[in-house]
Amino acid sequence: MMFARLPRPPRGLVRGAAYVGALAGLVAMAACSSPTSRFYTLGDGGTVSAAASVSAAPVSARTSAAPAWLIEVAPIDVPPQVAKNQLVVQTGPTQVQVLEQERWASLPGDEIRRALSTSLTQQLGTIDVYGTAYPDAVPVYRVSMNVQRFESWPGSHALIDAVWSVRAVRSTAVMTCRSVVSEPVGGGYDALVNGHRLALQQISLQVAAGVKAMAVAAPQGRASSTGKGAGVVVAVPACPSAVGTAS
Repeated sequence: MMFARLPRPPRGLVRGAAYVGALAGLVAMAACSSPTSRFYTLGDGGTVSAAASVSAAPVSARTSAAPAWLIEVAPIDVPPQVAKNQLVVQTGPTQVQVLEQERWASLPGDEIRRALSTSLTQQLGTIDVYGTAYPDAVPVYRVSMNVQRFESWPGSHALIDAVWSVRAVRSTAVMTCRSVVSEPVGGGYDALVNGHRLALQQISLQVAAGVKAMAVAAPQGRASSTGKGAGVVVAVPACPSAVGTAS
């Protein structure tokens, strides 16, 4: 019986197929070994989540029963150089490093606003009605914040420098204050994020004190006689005492 010999494929084709196969293998290996991104948040989490869920129930019961006054926490501005998902750390007085694998769960301004809103509603026993309709008869205090410095120094400290205000809605009364808080941190990015969380908690204590002071001063207000539709004139209290380590 005669067998026909099949023609051999050209050497170049065989060599090219082997090269493509090897390249595909390298790409697959690189994909498997690519670094994994880690995400951080300024809200409560990790080991404190269980305790937070337990303590949240009494707060929910209080705020559901029509609080005496409400708050609005407006969107928060942060410096452009840190307004990104990646963590930006200081490597020197004039140098920063953008960490591609270390990321915020949401943009820093959103993280700060969410954490501040949660802290204030828990401290004050009220609710944040930003973007939500509310009764005209209920006093509302609008909280605004402009973060001027948000510095992350690994193994050293986390610093927040913020100008904030509390304004009585439907009134001319505005309290404007500045908080500068620096928290020492150990090594690692978890410690750095926790330092920012602690710094923001210190600022939230000042803001809450400011809201309380505005609420106490509100009954002293009197209707303005400057014309129809004018607001209410209220004596503005002094800024609360500084909390934390100023820098």
